Amino acid sequence: MRQARRDLAQARHAMEGDFHEWACFSAQQAAEKAVKALYQRLGADAWGHSVAALLAELPSNVKAAPDLVDRGKTLDRHYIPPRYPNSLPQGIPGDYYTRREAEEALDHADAIISFCEGHILR
Repeated sequence: MRQARRDLAQARHAMEGDFHEWACFSAQQAAEKAVKALYQRLGADAWGHSVAALLAELPSNVKAAPDLVDRGKTLDRHYIPPRYPNSLPQGIPGDYYTRREAEEALDHADAIISFCEGHILR
């Protein structure tokens, strides 16, 4: 969970430096690590990189609300495109990502981290 928080801090730094693509990717990574920390706390294994799938597959006693899973789906869109120059029709990821997208990604990651921390600290 500590690394998830560090990744979220990195996302904020990237956003403030106008590296919006990296802010979005770091936010996705932060959320993924938080959900995997929750799985570890539950004594379960977590495989894959889809935040939405990881949230949806949590046991019923820690079920994530559909809205939180939707936030994960939005973050999942930032797993590959920010990192690869050929992931978009033209130009580089830095040409496409906006501050608004970065702010949204940070908000989604923060909500997911808070959810996970709430269950870990119980």
